[in-house]
Amino acid sequence: MKSGRIVYLFYRFGHQKIKGNIMCRHIIQSFQLSFIVIGIIIFSSCTTQYKLAYLNNLDVSGGAETFPMEIPEYKIQHRDILYITIKAMTADGSINDFLSSDARSSGTYVQSEAGQYIHGYDVGSDGTILLPVLGKLEVAGSTLDEAREIIQGLADQHFNNSTVDCKFLSFKFTVIGEVRTPGTYINYNNYLTVLEAVGRAGGVNEFGRRDKILIIRSVSDGTKTYTLNLQDKAILSSEAYFLLPNDVVIVEPESKKIFNLNLPIFSFILSATTSLLTTTLLLINYFGN
Repeated sequence: MKSGRIVYLFYRFGHQKIKGNIMCRHIIQSFQLSFIVIGIIIFSSCTTQYKLAYLNNLDVSGGAETFPMEIPEYKIQHRDILYITIKAMTADGSINDFLSSDARSSGTYVQSEAGQYIHGYDVGSDGTILLPVLGKLEVAGSTLDEAREIIQGLADQHFNNSTVDCKFLSFKFTVIGEVRTPGTYINYNNYLTVLEAVGRAGGVNEFGRRDKILIIRSVSDGTKTYTLNLQDKAILSSEAYFLLPNDVVIVEPESKKIFNLNLPIFSFILSATTSLLTTTLLLINYFGN
């Protein structure tokens, strides 16, 4: 009887030891799986310095590089708003702006979009603008310089030694997608580059692709699109490097954005699964005793 009891105790001890080893092995395997998944998540969410830089292939040896640039000439279109002044000398020798008003002369008309619309000269659906004294003038399809020459020719017929100035008040551009401050902006310069436009929008954010920027441009016969790579110096010679009024800039997202957005869900599922597996193995071991 004693020998049988001893055999049973050895069997029981060995059985419990085997079960404990199996449980430990399962727990270790579950933690190993967790670490592997966490490592994959961390690795896939990393961003290299190369992806964050602009114009990566510029010569860094100190030598100067020259890039041919062809600035596109914008043709005035329907719904554009122009700033126009006609200055000439009066009989008493003073110089007046014959198109000025109190609001225009105070400069308040450039401080808001509504003021620009009220005090600027908008191009109608027939392609004309209406100016005091000069009447209707067709400017659609002309560049700013050509429009200025048209107005100058008529102004010379009514005023002595007149000087005409013509500028855009409606040079709007839109930047959307993966930038820090997307929106529609107004440019008060004659020229604007795509790098300046992205900079106005706060720059490309951590999910944006600098190598895939889409430019949408309205042209007379439809819409034209360009794809630019801000990491390639070739954009400096691109037709779309200089933006035109009403251009839309779209910064494409990185493929990892969806993964990063769902990362909290993945982490929760992984944590819950690991906790459930550990708890289950502990319960099995407890009730098996």
